[in-house]
Amino acid sequence: MDTNGDFGGYGNRRLRIAQIAPLYESVPPRLYGGTERVVSYITEELVRRGHEVTLFAAGDSDTRANLMPGCPQALRLQGKPELGSSLQLAMLTEVFETARENFDIVHTHIDYWSFPFARLTRVPTVTTMHGRLDIPELHPVYYRFPEAALVSISESQRAPLAEMNWVATVYHGIPRNLLSFNERQGKYLAFIGRISPEKGIDVAIDVALKSGVPLKIAAKVDAVDREYFAAVIKPRIKPPMIEYIGEIDDVQKSEFLGGALALLFAIDWPEPFGLAMIEALACGTPVIARPCGSVPEVIKPGITGFLASEIDELVAAVGKIDSIPREQCRREFEERFTSEVMIAKYERVYHSLIGSDSLQPAFDSRQVVVGR
Repeated sequence: MDTNGDFGGYGNRRLRIAQIAPLYESVPPRLYGGTERVVSYITEELVRRGHEVTLFAAGDSDTRANLMPGCPQALRLQGKPELGSSLQLAMLTEVFETARENFDIVHTHIDYWSFPFARLTRVPTVTTMHGRLDIPELHPVYYRFPEAALVSISESQRAPLAEMNWVATVYHGIPRNLLSFNERQGKYLAFIGRISPEKGIDVAIDVALKSGVPLKIAAKVDAVDREYFAAVIKPRIKPPMIEYIGEIDDVQKSEFLGGALALLFAIDWPEPFGLAMIEALACGTPVIARPCGSVPEVIKPGITGFLASEIDELVAAVGKIDSIPREQCRREFEERFTSEVMIAKYERVYHSLIGSDSLQPAFDSRQVVVGR
């Protein structure tokens, strides 16, 4: 086992770490699935660095860690996503009943579900928040557990619950060699991810039509968005100008993103991070995005892309996108958004919580501060 890792400046101390993933997708997901994809990157890099990692996830996950299945197969592709909450409760019980004997720290990725377990067992536990937090109806759940140690994936994500016990912000990272750098500029705009109103696919289509640059769409359609897709988006899909490809896997991403002129990220919601942006940068592809949520923290205007709110401004950005050197995009990815950078920061979080009482109030001075 490779023990050449940094270990966050704490020497070669091998930690016993539990990683808890949602059960909706495998780890990594076969197709779409941002959270599960990041859990895979975290898990595999921790294993590479020599830690003893146990992954609690769907049984069809692929990992070098010790896999403890919470269900035989990922739930979304089975058409059974409604079972997730119930099965996650059973999985959490299994984790925390023996956590004190088996793990130095528990790292969860399933939102507030682990909070009561962590409180009752008092095992060092940290939760990375992957979703939006601007749903006031759910805030009483968080307020009930003010001691829960939380990691945000962007500074903007914290804003609706700023008073919680945020111990760090750790940007997502992906393996350095996962996606291939393409030095040649493409001739189409790319949209990747999920088709829904807040993702701005309608705006992306408008930008493509006004700029005269073709748009290729690689995205899934959830059941809740099928009516929107059928009524609003599907009638506008007219190849070769507007082309719908469907969901793609990691092997296809290098060609799809690397072959694009730019990634269009025309979101209209407080995106907590936006993994597609750093995937594009890894391929050397600049990003044209609306400045919502985390976007201004990830994309540097004039360096890795352009930020604009209105359609005409986005169209103008397309017209000057060739001023962004593709090598510069790749360099920014390597410096800020690799899995090695991400895990060095998580190791600091782990050691900070293990070295102190993990149930400290939000204002405790022993919180870890992780630089960008």
